[in-house]
This record gives sequence, C-alpha cells and structure tokens, in this order.
Amino acid sequence: MTFTIATWNINSVRLREPIVLKLLHEEAPDILCLQECKSPVEKIPTESFRALGYNWMIARGQKGYNGVAILSRLPITDAGHRDFCERGDARHVAGRLETGVTIHNYYIPAGGDVPDREVNEKFGHKLDFLTEMRDWYGRERPEKSILVGDLNIAPREDDVWSHKQLLKVVSHTPVEVDHLAEAQEAGGWVDITRADIPDGRLYSWWSYRARDWNAADKGRRLDHVWATPDIAQAGHGSRILREARGWEKPSDHAPVFARFDL
Repeated sequence: MTFTIATWNINSVRLREPIVLKLLHEEAPDILCLQECKSPVEKIPTESFRALGYNWMIARGQKGYNGVAILSRLPITDAGHRDFCERGDARHVAGRLETGVTIHNYYIPAGGDVPDREVNEKFGHKLDFLTEMRDWYGRERPEKSILVGDLNIAPREDDVWSHKQLLKVVSHTPVEVDHLAEAQEAGGWVDITRADIPDGRLYSWWSYRARDWNAADKGRRLDHVWATPDIAQAGHGSRILREARGWEKPSDHAPVFARFDL
C-alpha cells in the first residue's frame, strides 16, 4: 500500500471548512489529520468531506477547545485514545489501517507564555503531558506506527527563525526540547520530515501577530510526522505546504505531508 498523510492544525474545522475542502480537492492526501478542531464530533462537517471521497473519520471533540480528527479515503478503524493527564481533553486519537499500521494524531498543549511551571500551570501541564507520553511509549514500545500532529515544540536550531532569540520562548526552550526528545526516544520514533529534509530552516507555523508573515518569515516547525523504525524507511516525499498559510481566513499553521510505501 502507498498512501500520503498530512497533518494540519486547522484552528476550528467549522470556521475553516472552505480551506480544508480546498486542501482535500487540490492536494488529495489519502489521510488528513487535523488538530484544534474546536468542535463536538457531531458538528464536524463530515458530509462535505465524504463528497470528496473521505468516507472514514475518527475523532475526539470538545466545544470550542482542542479536538483531533483523522479523515481518510482508506478504510480505517478507531484504535482508541489516551486521556493524557486525566483532564478529559480531546488531544489524542488513534486509527488503524487495514495493513495494521496505527496512526496517532496529537495536539500537545501549547504551554502558555511563561516557561516556568511554578508560575504558569499551562507550562507544567505541557511538560507533564510529554512525560506521560515518554512513560507510555517506554512501557509499550510501538510498532508499525505513525505519529503526527501539532506537537507545539520546534526542537532543532533550524526549526526556528532565531535559535538565540527563542531560547526563552515557549516552544523552543531547552526543557521542552529535552522532554520531547525523551518521548521520541522512548518510542524509537524517527522524525520523517527531517530524515527527508535534513538541512536548512523549515517552518510550519507563523504567528497571526505578524503584519506580513511571509515577508517577516519568523516561523517555527511545530507540526511533525514521525514513524517507528520498522516502517520509517518507507517514509519519503516530505513537504510543507507553505502557501496554505496565505489562503483566505487561514490557520496560522501550514499542512505537513509525507508519503509511505508499505
């Protein structure tokens, strides 16, 4: 089986339904994983997705917050979810393809503005979430799996516009990078995007606050595609659809793609 997977923090699937449809029509990934859907599952506009051939959806939703969904043109079954930190947040969902490949879709907490868990509960939540990921994958090392999503961390120096200026900014602080690396190592996950594109600056997020995001280009690579070692060699064709950040009423994230030949 050969398939293309894309991951995209859509920042409200109902508000941005037109650009989701644009992506599905123009790029036609076999699987699209969405984060920050901000919708109960029953209100996700599934009919318009089915009209384009995306007949399967697995999702966890919340009203106005969080939310993750997997849209697929390939048969896929619900493989459950984990309630990280026992908060009832819709931040993880998993689906299993007929080949036995499991796809994990994550929306890791952003962490607020202050990188200090003593004064910022949101930052502590983010670190605890990552620690739970590490411990879970340490106990149950995954096989034949793909992990995608808005992980809200840009780990490498060339994953941000300025390593020096962002060292104390949430999403690129050393403590976050270390926590993410521990979770990645525990599961043996391979960063498919960087395996394909090992050199150079690479971003998937640009702030809404920038007057001209494209000219300023102060981006960060917050969105990721990982795979377990047993199928990592099958991953290729990675790319970030930067132009989607400039579509009408855009998300502040751009979709990240990879192709797998299994």
